[in-house]
Amino acid sequence: MQPIASSSKTSSKIKIKKKGAFDVRAFLGSAGVARKIVQYRRSEKIYGQGDPATSVMYIQNGGVKLSVVNEVGKEAVVGMLGPGDFFGEGCLAGQCICMGTATAITPTAVLVIEKNEMMRVLHTERALSDTFMSYILSRNIRIEEDLIDQLFNSSEKRLARTLLLLARYGKESQEQKMIPKVSQEMLAEMIGTTRTRVNFFMNKFRKLGFIRYNGGLQVHNSLLSVVLHE
Repeated sequence: MQPIASSSKTSSKIKIKKKGAFDVRAFLGSAGVARKIVQYRRSEKIYGQGDPATSVMYIQNGGVKLSVVNEVGKEAVVGMLGPGDFFGEGCLAGQCICMGTATAITPTAVLVIEKNEMMRVLHTERALSDTFMSYILSRNIRIEEDLIDQLFNSSEKRLARTLLLLARYGKESQEQKMIPKVSQEMLAEMIGTTRTRVNFFMNKFRKLGFIRYNGGLQVHNSLLSVVLHE
């Protein structure tokens, strides 16, 4: 990993987007927050399961896989994150060690903020605190939806939903969205099925025009029809 820069704790004005929304990326990247930016190569580990939990991290670009390993060595992928996502926030709630492993799935830039500094800015910057709280609540809702999806939906629906989430469905306006390079083995781990089943459904989605391979995997919004189909 390659630390790029760290900043001093000088005062800084909060930056606001044109539409009035708080710009988290601009604020966290400003001189008013003591932090460092670290570049990770594809497949490089950001932290490991059992490591001390000391920092909150914010993805500037790239993607991160969150996974856990049980006592017999079986790995499960529990989350895929992208630009604008926080992770490692458990340290703010008293978590002493990392409960899983975070790995870069593409070349990734991560802004690392030490626990005490994150606590300071959350207490002093109301707009950041509100935005962070909204993110945590949204993450909690997503975890509940993931559990319901795993319990009640078919593997085909689970795969379609996972692809849409990886493509950041609903966060941007374009019809076609490129997703980070994710293997079929990883997709199988994420939805709890076999690689053979994932391969079968991926071929089906491609033939129906829901996805295509063009310098990477592109996901069309029409894939939502699989998720909504009864």
